[in-house]
Amino acid sequence: MTLLALAVLLVAAFLHAIWNYLSKQAGGGAVFVWLFAALAAVIFSPLVVGFILWQEPQIGWPQLVMMVTSAALHTCYFLLLQRAYSRSDLSLVYPIARGTGPLLTTIVAIAFLGERPSLLALLGTFGILSGVYILSGMPGLNRRQTARLAGSTCTGVGQALLIGVFIAFYTIWDKQAVSAFLVPPLVLDWAANVGRALFLSPYALRHWEEVRQTWSRHAGKALLVAFLSPVSYILVLMAMVITPVSYVAPTREVSILIGVALGSRFLGEGDTKRRLAGAAAILGGVAALALG
Repeated sequence: MTLLALAVLLVAAFLHAIWNYLSKQAGGGAVFVWLFAALAAVIFSPLVVGFILWQEPQIGWPQLVMMVTSAALHTCYFLLLQRAYSRSDLSLVYPIARGTGPLLTTIVAIAFLGERPSLLALLGTFGILSGVYILSGMPGLNRRQTARLAGSTCTGVGQALLIGVFIAFYTIWDKQAVSAFLVPPLVLDWAANVGRALFLSPYALRHWEEVRQTWSRHAGKALLVAFLSPVSYILVLMAMVITPVSYVAPTREVSILIGVALGSRFLGEGDTKRRLAGAAAILGGVAALALG
């Protein structure tokens, strides 16, 4: 992995953790997802139109299929994320979801995309996932927490695991979209926001009073998420163009450090010693990935 790719991914990680923190604070469910998707589609439209007129990328039926499917996967991801945040802590949902994603992504990248990460990179992946394991609170769970982990995916933890599956799916799919089908990252993310807004428009129209109330209470958060979420993911897609997905997926999970810090500091979720141990494991994993 080049230093440029590492720098891009670290910036993306910071922005990703910030918008997740704002999203957790808003707790707006499907209405909030529709609101910031629609705002993002509008905000980035001039940039996308200018890019298409300038670069004239090839957008045929294969590219359209890739974009529509990406939009569907991201819609499921965002809906599950908001639902999980409404039922559980940021510092629990975020590390489990973000940790499950790269594990599955790396496995799929090796098994089906023919990627062969170096031993040091694999050790880095293991270090990051070990940190996620510690941060998620898996060691020393009490009986109630253990029951939640073994129970239905309707719980916060169960949904976080399912979110991780969708993270793996959309990461692999979008990697193919930008590298094999040459869909520009800016266009792919914009299309995902447009698709998400369209998919959720019937729901938003049926709950328009809730849309108005959400906008009244969380307009600032919606605007920030509408800007930060696309920028963070566009940076990841740019890194995917020049870096194997089995390196990109784990490296971007340094956002876990920031997300957990935000949950601990501003949401009062505590448990500092365990989180420091998890942070050390993740930092070591990122360093190994950079060197690998």
